[in-house]
Amino acid sequence: MTEHPPFDSGTNSYDISTVDLTDDRYEVKQSAIRNKYAVRDSAGNVVLRGKQKMFKMKEEFPFVTGDDEDAFTVKAGGIMDVAGNYTITDAGTNQEVVVLDEDLSLFVENWTIRDPNTGETLATIRSKSKLLSALRHLVSGANLIPNKYEIFDADGDHVGDIEGKFSLRDAYTVSIDDASDVPKEAVIASACILDALENE
Repeated sequence: MTEHPPFDSGTNSYDISTVDLTDDRYEVKQSAIRNKYAVRDSAGNVVLRGKQKMFKMKEEFPFVTGDDEDAFTVKAGGIMDVAGNYTITDAGTNQEVVVLDEDLSLFVENWTIRDPNTGETLATIRSKSKLLSALRHLVSGANLIPNKYEIFDADGDHVGDIEGKFSLRDAYTVSIDDASDVPKEAVIASACILDALENE
């Protein structure tokens, strides 16, 4: 197995070539259509749009840029995956950027972002409330209560948050406080799709 180069805050293999996610804060909002999302930067500009392809044998979730150019695709690793591995593939290079791996323990919504070649942990996204996570899986009305997550680097240090908002449609803010030790674009892209994957 080929060793993956260590993460570098400059150009690196975890960058997504089609987008430049340089802000520290992004707003993600679900539209009236189920599992269709828009991502805005701190200036209010749409930088990403995503819509899950329905009736596919494998879950597929393509994203486009604010200019409607192909950005990246998230695809489940197995047929009809409810949870498990999801790969983010760069539309510009057709290369796998990262893999998302869900922790299935007791309905807790924890996700690990891994190197697609080595399986090395790059970052972790963890729910702040185990009780709310369990309720969101067991009680449909609990999805109206916004969930909150923390983002950690590979060493377990806190580097950001995902804060849900009270809304008829899912809306939340993704903020990265210190992303020097994580692949920022891949982490933000992962955070933006968690809501859709968890509501499967």
